[in-house]
Parts: sequence; structure tokens; C-alpha cells
Amino acid sequence: MPILHYIYDPLCGWCYGASPLLAAARGVAGLQIRLHGGGLMNGVAVSAGLRDYVMQHDQRIAMLTGVPFGSAYFDKLLQDHSAVFSSAPPITAILAAEEVAGRGLDMLARLQMAHYVEGRRISEESVLLELGADIGLPEEPLRAAFYSLHGARTAAHIADSRALLEKHGGRGFPAFILETSTDSHLLDTHRWLSDPEGFSALLAQL
Repeated sequence: MPILHYIYDPLCGWCYGASPLLAAARGVAGLQIRLHGGGLMNGVAVSAGLRDYVMQHDQRIAMLTGVPFGSAYFDKLLQDHSAVFSSAPPITAILAAEEVAGRGLDMLARLQMAHYVEGRRISEESVLLELGADIGLPEEPLRAAFYSLHGARTAAHIADSRALLEKHGGRGFPAFILETSTDSHLLDTHRWLSDPEGFSALLAQL
């Protein structure tokens, strides 16, 4: 069975832009998808400089891919200087969702919508648990898995993700690595960002 490895970060705008590709891949019969959180941000405080930097990219992402960005994200979260962006907690939540119910992909999609459309603080544990409940995950098992996975286990996962990216010559997120019975190679993600149907057709040929 072919495996599509996806190296991503919940706080990466281009990874949000690649969400239609991930959705298309999920529709390909016989394809297994594995998530690898890359750890982009570590306690980055929201500031005017950060807002200016990410907004120029987000506007390009919206034009190229059609993914929506909400006013709550642009006009509230990115102007809230008490907010802090850290990738490890949402990555832990995705790992926990996968461990509890095999729903890491659903959790990633919910986190991206919460951050980029609803302007919610997805680096905060209470928000992450609420979002898990939104997609029907049981609260106490999710909480227990989150506590078990946070810290060293999430750090090890991030280190492994980065090692996988480096092994295949990747330079950043998002990155798709296709593994078949004969080889594994890095796909040209940027080429497909505006063509989810073409991406799906490529994968369906396997």
C-alpha cells in the first residue's frame, strides 16, 4: 500500500493552503496518509511585525489556493499582542486525536479552521480540548492522551519529522513524500497547490 507522508505545521499558512491537497489525497482509495508535525513556532508573541510578515504570505496563499481567511484571524488574533504562537501543543493534540480515535487528519483540519478562520488560540490546551470535542472526540481519553504525549514525546516526533524532511531534501513545510514498494521521493507541493484534482489524479495512478 502506498503511503503519503505529510510534513506540516498547524501554524504554517502554506500548510493551510495545502489543505485542499490533503483533502483530495484522503479520497484516493488504497492510499495511507501519515502526518508528521514539523514544529515551526516556539513561543512567538504576536506583534505588528509578525502580523505584517504573515499577512503578505496569507494573501498570496488565498489567491493561489482559494482557502478562506477570516476577519477574526486578520483583525483580532493577529492584533492581539497577548497571544503566543507555539506549534508543539496543537501537534500534541493531533497526535492525541490519532492515538484515541485514528482522527489526526480531522483534528488538523479543525485546528486550521479554528486558527485561520475563527481566530482562536490553538496553542492553548483548553482550546485544543474544546476543538477535539467539536469533532466528537471523548474529552477524558483525549485529555489523558494529550498529557501523555506532550513534552518529550512530542519533541521526539518533531525531531523525527524534521529528519524525514532533511533525508528527502525538503526545505520547509508543507512537504509531501510519496512512499511506494520500490522507492520514496519528495513531491513538488508548490506545483499542485492550485490543482487539487490533478494531485488526486497523480496519486490515483499508483
